[in-house]
Amino acid sequence: MGDMVIVAYRPKPGKEEALLALTRAHVPELRRLGLATDRAALAKRSKEGIILEVFEWREGAIDAAHSNPDVLAMWERYAAVCDYVPLQTLPEARDMFAQFEPLELG
Repeated sequence: MGDMVIVAYRPKPGKEEALLALTRAHVPELRRLGLATDRAALAKRSKEGIILEVFEWREGAIDAAHSNPDVLAMWERYAAVCDYVPLQTLPEARDMFAQFEPLELG
């Protein structure tokens, strides 16, 4: 078992397609590096256009990622196209059953 995470990315102006491309490649790259499990990843879009990703890190992989040059480079690419936002800032997070538009990852 690993650590399930939900991350929310607010695309920078004009960068939504680049963010979606990164998100589609994100978990496959983490798996290639031995950092993510084979559990299916999910991607969703909020009403405000924020992209949410749900995936599972392998046990201990979050710490390992912080010293992996491939992961650090990927995080730099993310920083160029989005800002990370807390889930609680999404209007949907106030709903009992938060609903999001499904996105295809593969």
